[in-house]
Amino acid sequence: MQVLAGTVALVTGASSGLGARFARVLAGAGAKVVAAARRTDRLEALRAEVASAGAEVLPVAVDVTEEASIEACFEAAEAHFGPINAVINNAGMNAAGAAVDLPAEAFDHLFAVNVRGVFLTARIAARRLIAAGAAERGRIVNIASIGALRTLPGLAPYCASKAAVVMLTKGLARDWARHGINVNAICPGYVETEINADWLASEGGEKMIKGFPRRRLLRAEDLDDLILYLAGPRSAFVTGSIFTVDDGQSL
Repeated sequence: MQVLAGTVALVTGASSGLGARFARVLAGAGAKVVAAARRTDRLEALRAEVASAGAEVLPVAVDVTEEASIEACFEAAEAHFGPINAVINNAGMNAAGAAVDLPAEAFDHLFAVNVRGVFLTARIAARRLIAAGAAERGRIVNIASIGALRTLPGLAPYCASKAAVVMLTKGLARDWARHGINVNAICPGYVETEINADWLASEGGEKMIKGFPRRRLLRAEDLDDLILYLAGPRSAFVTGSIFTVDDGQSL
């Protein structure tokens, strides 16, 4: 069912993992999808895959730490599809290791991607929606983590960045409520991706999984329905909400 027909959705960090999954799901639901990331070769492969299913994805190179790069992404999207009215702020990174050893530059870059990137992308989207008089259809979905809500050993800076995303989500939702722009966040549990596959396959990772109440990882497809809901018209009365989807991992 084309529940997102008429939606133009931007997905950042769309070259792999959850971002690529979100792009496929949104396109399959009828949205015109702008898939943005630094690795454009992977975006081209995603476009070909989605096109074979009769949907459309526009690959756009973007660096979410640079405001000019994000502006250029929106310009390219609008020239091709028209104004973006749904944003999935998925671009993110990790800087694992003991906090006592982490270089300050790595900490700064982590926050530049995970927090500054979310803020800049959301702000540019909001400005354009308001200027176009289409803010009441605006949907911004920020991808945080259960690390925003609980301590993940060895990931102090990462958890802090995702906690910042949660509070930023609430603040922007309040600021833009009168304009009709909805801003929500999802806090997924552990899903196997390129970033964490090696760790999850290690002795420590396997021990962690056995410690979960259901002794299993979350699957990427377990987020499909929530993404479609928050990006679409049915979530008109939902803003400033934080959704934990982790199969009970944080219990």
